[in-house]
Amino acid sequence: MTQSPMQHALREVREIFSRPIAQMILCAVVLLLAVSGPFGTLDAIPFGPRLAYWAITVPLTFAVGVIASAFIFALLRGQNSPWPARVAAPFATAIMVVLTVSMINWLAFGVPLQPMHMGPVVLTAAVIAFLFQHISSQPTHVQINTSEPPTILQRLDLHKRGELISMSVQDHYVEVTTTKGASLILMRLGDAMRETGDVEGLQIHRSHWAATQHIVKAERNGDKALLTLSDARVLPASRSRIKDLKDAGILPL
Repeated sequence: MTQSPMQHALREVREIFSRPIAQMILCAVVLLLAVSGPFGTLDAIPFGPRLAYWAITVPLTFAVGVIASAFIFALLRGQNSPWPARVAAPFATAIMVVLTVSMINWLAFGVPLQPMHMGPVVLTAAVIAFLFQHISSQPTHVQINTSEPPTILQRLDLHKRGELISMSVQDHYVEVTTTKGASLILMRLGDAMRETGDVEGLQIHRSHWAATQHIVKAERNGDKALLTLSDARVLPASRSRIKDLKDAGILPL
């Protein structure tokens, strides 16, 4: 099931483009740019061709930017610090977006991207990289809400629908473990966390979430921690999650 960084990146862009909110935002941006006509397009291109130009440029550059950011994050996954990916992603995105806009302009007008327009394009690329990082980051807590069974269980086979113990990233899958076994589901950990309903839990690591009631032991391991679950598995807790574990009373203050 292991996928290359490029396969992971393509999956990311497909998932983002499949969201209605993303489609609505892209359409709104296309219409806004077609009406306002930035970068000299208002005077140089009639409205119809201008609308077509932005209808191609906006989603294509956004897709290229997301692919570049996702590729870098997948390539640098596993680093001790997230900062290499956070620094490299905007640069990679800027390069790919500039190349894409230059290609579109050359095909449409016979000229590459003008130097005076480099700044706004690079800024746009940086915004795309930031948005991708924001979309990829997920909340660490799951709030108690009602007594409804967690929605995530509906994705499992009937014989696997027990009490939710933990969820862990396995490549681009999420391994959902219950008291009746484990299943791999094709989705993001953040999306899976939003489907845990009233099950109280914590994201203890970039790749792990655990139900609080199934954490039977917690011990410090340097500046990190190790959590033993009710099924005897041990999951690591990252340094950035220690405060959450202390606030929840799982680790001593």
